Amino acid sequence: MPRRKLSEYISKKIVHDALDLPYIGWGIDTTADSLKAIAGFSRYVVKVDQAVKGRFKRGLVVLDVPKMDIAAIVKKYVSEGFEHFIVEPYVSHDSVAERYISISHGRTGLNLSLSKHGGVDIETNPESIVTVAINEATDWDALAQQTLFTVEQLYALVESYKQNHFTFLEINPYIQTDNGILLLDLAIEVDDAGQSFVSSWQNSDIREPKKTTYSQETAVRLLDKGSVASFNLSVINPNGSIFLLLSGGGASVVIADEIYNKGFGKGLANYGEYSGNPQAHEAQKYTSEVLELLLASPAPRKVLFIGGAVANFTDIATTFSGVIAAIDANAKQLAAQHVKIYVRRGGPRQELGLKNIRATLEQYGILGGVYDPLTTIVEALGSALEGLSK
Repeated sequence: MPRRKLSEYISKKIVHDALDLPYIGWGIDTTADSLKAIAGFSRYVVKVDQAVKGRFKRGLVVLDVPKMDIAAIVKKYVSEGFEHFIVEPYVSHDSVAERYISISHGRTGLNLSLSKHGGVDIETNPESIVTVAINEATDWDALAQQTLFTVEQLYALVESYKQNHFTFLEINPYIQTDNGILLLDLAIEVDDAGQSFVSSWQNSDIREPKKTTYSQETAVRLLDKGSVASFNLSVINPNGSIFLLLSGGGASVVIADEIYNKGFGKGLANYGEYSGNPQAHEAQKYTSEVLELLLASPAPRKVLFIGGAVANFTDIATTFSGVIAAIDANAKQLAAQHVKIYVRRGGPRQELGLKNIRATLEQYGILGGVYDPLTTIVEALGSALEGLSK
């Protein structure tokens, strides 16, 4: 995925440095030696640092821990399959004092969201969140009063967001203390293509949640190993409503980002791509694995977007003959679940490939739309997302 989560440990180091705030914390792994540096405080907080949402509610955060218990807590989490942890000094505070702030990309630029009611229940109280656009008309003094950050700190936070190729930043919660702002919990997502342009984070700082390995992912890995073409598949949400069959890395990034930008991120079921001019039987196998995931999803409305840029040497007609064979084999189930399929592709023999797949989708009553390069990827994807919401 182009949007990936940094560890909370490195995220806090980056943001504290940008805001000129001191930071005390330790990034811990599964080795006993990593615990030796922890010192200087009587009580601690221990958290799983592995891109897991809702850690408090899932029992992956322990508060007010004496140092002697840290090793046992980490050992327990390791037994559950986790590998990365963060330990910080425990600070007692009233939950009423907790606040929320985030920065994200919007259609016209960056947005800043804030709430005077932060903490674990922020998602159940969305009405408390106020969102403003960050532009030349932004009232920084008013934001400083509302957030308790200084104007200089807000500037620095936004600048750090831009310079470090963040795609999302959330501080939830933070509190105001006698010694200044204290950032209790912090999450950052980055554009992993930005790794070559920054020194503040690297690939080893990216975290993936402990996840189930799906049989379809395993099948695609085996397909990739036995082919000169390239195949990869990651299941993001098996209960999702938006399934992707993508070709070409650049186009794949655009499509995934656009789904998130349009507010459909929670419905994205999978990510991956096929490229390198695969043979028809390979395209059939890859498509079959994606369709198997799609048909297993309990989502009431589902779409499949078959997308890609204009290929230089991939034979579109040949590739699509494999895609069509997989659709033929699953057509009755696709029609029974009212799935709609949208296609946007270009390249050698595109006319024949697009003609054949349109005819197939029309035959089974599952046609959403078929587009050639005269329609942009974003426009074609927009039609698919609109079809999902109808």
